[in-house]
Amino acid sequence: MADEPAPDAAPAPAPAADEKQLLLQKIYLKDMSFESPKAPEIFSSNAQAATNLNIGSNNRVIDGDHVEVSLTLTITSKDGEDTLFLIEIVQAGIFTISGYTEQERAALLGSFCPGTLYPFARESVAEIVSKGGFPQLLLQPINFDALYQQAMVQRQAQANAGDQPIQVQVPGMESSGSNTPGGGDTH
Repeated sequence: MADEPAPDAAPAPAPAADEKQLLLQKIYLKDMSFESPKAPEIFSSNAQAATNLNIGSNNRVIDGDHVEVSLTLTITSKDGEDTLFLIEIVQAGIFTISGYTEQERAALLGSFCPGTLYPFARESVAEIVSKGGFPQLLLQPINFDALYQQAMVQRQAQANAGDQPIQVQVPGMESSGSNTPGGGDTH
């Protein structure tokens, strides 16, 4: 009797071939640079910083259902024409995506995946700005669903009017650009 399975214990069903699956496999910092060309003199000045955030994402298939998604943040802080600091961070992740339609997959790559990576990039920005001798820069949350929808509307308008870079606005920063959130290459 001890060898008999309990009546409630049924073997777990194997996932169906067309079952949707989205898994985060790895998150990593792919590239980061920080420049402060006016240091150390800038620390004793009364600079009035204006900060600009440009954000873009791209993705590439690694193999089969594995996709690398990269989120690039470029942050420039200026006082007039003088650059206080310039940061570029490429936060990346490997995602397994299977069982989704092309439209669903595009939305995941353009919204969900960059949104997953963004908090890690924000943390890196806050840390590197502080290490550069400046007050901590806290980037505001971004609604990647709205950015993706805005980019899709602009992409449709582009198809009707010719080829122009897609520009999307990120609330809380002076201006932001993103060529294709979740589309192809944005650089």
